[in-house]
Amino acid sequence: MSKVVLSIRVNNTSGVLSRVVGLFSRRGYNIDSVTAGETENPKYSRLTVAVTGDDIILDQIQKQVRKLEDVKSVVVLAGDRSVYRELALVKVRATRDDLQTINAIADIFRGKIIDVSDDSMIIEITGNQAKVDVLIERMEGYGIEVLELVRTGITGMARGRVEK
Repeated sequence: MSKVVLSIRVNNTSGVLSRVVGLFSRRGYNIDSVTAGETENPKYSRLTVAVTGDDIILDQIQKQVRKLEDVKSVVVLAGDRSVYRELALVKVRATRDDLQTINAIADIFRGKIIDVSDDSMIIEITGNQAKVDVLIERMEGYGIEVLELVRTGITGMARGRVEK
């Protein structure tokens, strides 16, 4: 099994996300993550879909997605020629004794403390999935309880100039 990240440019129309995701579910393919948003041209949106499967399934997925009417292009974002990022918000239990440790760990991972309450803090972190995973592991390794976690999923872009 291998994982691919597809960058799919689509018409920015009502229901297009539902139609693309529906194609996956109708065929029994599992989506690891999906992000969507408008591009530099408001006529188009970009979906970034991470999916795992064997080579035959991954090839079939690409062919089926390309057949959809609203799909303008499908690009496989190869790991060595692309940049991937994920945004995560991590809420941790924060006592007075933990404040310095939480701040230090967040700083090491270039995270930002974006909310502080009486008993918790929310850290915003951006990076590849491994970076987010390690930040969580470090917090837990220092006895800091992760109360809640929200991740956007992978978004990505090919390096260098890409023809449209």
